Amino acid sequence: MPRKQQYSDSFQSTKRRDRGSREVFSDEDRERYESMRTVFDEIPNDDRPPAGDRWSIWWDSEPLQRGPEPLPDWVITDHGAVDYELGVLKTGKEADVFLVERVLPGTDRAVILASKRYRSAEHTQFNRAGDYTVGRAAKRSRDNRAMAKRTTFGLEQAAGRWAAAEFDALKRLYQVGVPVPYPVQVHGTEVLMEFIGDGRTAAPRLAETRPDRDEAESLWEQAAEALRRMTELGFAHGDLSPYNTVVHEGRLIVLDLPQVVDIYANPLGMDFLTRDVENLGSWFANHGVDRAEVDDLHAEVLGLAARP
Repeated sequence: MPRKQQYSDSFQSTKRRDRGSREVFSDEDRERYESMRTVFDEIPNDDRPPAGDRWSIWWDSEPLQRGPEPLPDWVITDHGAVDYELGVLKTGKEADVFLVERVLPGTDRAVILASKRYRSAEHTQFNRAGDYTVGRAAKRSRDNRAMAKRTTFGLEQAAGRWAAAEFDALKRLYQVGVPVPYPVQVHGTEVLMEFIGDGRTAAPRLAETRPDRDEAESLWEQAAEALRRMTELGFAHGDLSPYNTVVHEGRLIVLDLPQVVDIYANPLGMDFLTRDVENLGSWFANHGVDRAEVDDLHAEVLGLAARP
């Protein structure tokens, strides 16, 4: 089923006042971003763009490593585009999320993106990865051996597999209408996706909201539909909770999908599905939604998963 158009229409790109200058932030903003940002030191000085921190990596990704078509009109694909590093948005167990602005110099075209960068397996704090990756395998036996031996190459491959898994899940879910950020591209261990928020401020996590009864019911209906569609694809989120869903303009949006589970290939698939419903449903039950609705949804998705 095609994704409904309004899922991307609400995205607002940012506008720079002067494309010929880097003086686009207030002094306070600049000081804060400069203290947070990552400098791309590995790029030789003579390969750096005249503005920005790096050339856009859009054309470094293969076609299958880019978002599904038709591309939203805010996606910038021009060869002359550059990326500005704005700072850290979020840190996690296996990856950090940065704020990046992709700009086409000399024009008013610019967009804020979320850049999720996976750490190598030797630096991750995610200790239960094996529970989620049962049923996944690298296409090349050489890669599987390297990851099992935890060689330098293997550790890099493992991080890349997490990035590729999240990007693939985002693409598939986006295409069937599950409310997830639009996946712009994946390149190595970095996933660039739609930034959900206003300006440079991220949308609040569901756990941070205080919806009234009607709002809670609306968000619960959206959550239930997302769970149904994921189950119909044979997926469990694997870690769904009020902390990795956000609310933006009345919409519930699902984030953090690297651990997405194949509920048929993974022996724990049904357990993950049950946990997703319970973790999210319990929050809604504590905010005015009838507990019976949560139990009914649990029975429904288990029924959907059991269909041939």
